[in-house]
Amino acid sequence: MLDITGFDLNAIDAAFIEDPYDTLAELRRNSPVHRNADGSVFLTRHDDCLATYRSRDMLSDKTEAFGKKFGECPLKVHHTTSLIFNDPPYHTVVRKLIAGAFTPRKLAVMERLIEGIVDRLLDHVEDLGELDLIADFGMMLPTEIISFMLGVPEEYRAKLRGYSVAILGALDPVVPPERMAAGNAAVEEFGAILSDLIDHRRANPDGAGEGEVLESLIFGEHDGRRLTQEELVQNCIFLLNAGHETTTSLVGNSIGLLLDHPDQHRRLLDKPELIKGMVEESLRMESPLQIGNRTAGEDIALPSGTVLPKGTYIHTSIAGANRDPEVFDQPDRFDIARSPNPQIAFITGIHVCLGATLARMEGRIALGRFVQRFPKLSQNGPRERLGLARFRGYTSLPIRVQ
Repeated sequence: MLDITGFDLNAIDAAFIEDPYDTLAELRRNSPVHRNADGSVFLTRHDDCLATYRSRDMLSDKTEAFGKKFGECPLKVHHTTSLIFNDPPYHTVVRKLIAGAFTPRKLAVMERLIEGIVDRLLDHVEDLGELDLIADFGMMLPTEIISFMLGVPEEYRAKLRGYSVAILGALDPVVPPERMAAGNAAVEEFGAILSDLIDHRRANPDGAGEGEVLESLIFGEHDGRRLTQEELVQNCIFLLNAGHETTTSLVGNSIGLLLDHPDQHRRLLDKPELIKGMVEESLRMESPLQIGNRTAGEDIALPSGTVLPKGTYIHTSIAGANRDPEVFDQPDRFDIARSPNPQIAFITGIHVCLGATLARMEGRIALGRFVQRFPKLSQNGPRERLGLARFRGYTSLPIRVQ
């Protein structure tokens, strides 16, 4: 039995990042509302996390918390301006404006684009035979998609994952100075590129390419309100972060799981219609987003019986919730036909992921076509984990395909 009496989310080590699941299981059994040294709590039960996300008394605004964490710097500007760390009424306005990028009509256009992108990338994979799944496929997929969406020229595309990882890495509970500096530099550099792209599209509104949504963000209105230049820049960075690292990790984590579970790989080959279930199960087993945050706006009674006082800072363990045995039978078993599968990788409530439908589409097309085109997969070298606590994925996954 693991000793969790001294566990502190703000002092985790590389071993926890590599494999957090035994620790999360012990916390879920014996300390499901775990108090950290700074007074914050860490929730690991599905019902508690779900209630936290659904409660209108839970706040996402991080102005005060990020002021303490970052000080006055580009990272603070970004994370306090973008959609995800804000509450109504600002959140409502920005969400409705960004939602214009994810209408059924635009998603239908994106589906055709994604199919073309995936097929071209698979041609590249076939030419290679031996490849790093992350660098040669997983990263390239969202890079191409987001570049279409934001009108990012080809000369900048190779930098997108670096920007995303640097900015998201600063959200970890423990952030060394060099990672903080990299995050600030990424916000400034990518922000300057986006500002130029926005100015160009504003001056040339009819020049948007197929699949581009930048025009909708610039000229869209809600109750007469448009996004300011700063809001446009920061929310375009948010779209990169929301869609890039998580998609790369969905692809890498899914192939990693199939390599580790050849019986499920064979099952998917025999029944390609299970691809939707495989995507959902991958999201549950290895959630790209591992930890969320909220602040109690009022005293909150959790389903487990604990009352959190107003002002409590809350860390939600999506990874822990998605393996809760009270909700999932044999939660550590990878089952691509699992049903029901109420995983919360995309969160829920008013902050449910705007791009969830697009992400599922990307996973279904990319992974489904990958597995059917290359039925023989094998690992071709050691895997390297993305060294972050909040986001789970790989920086390298060497494979051989046939």
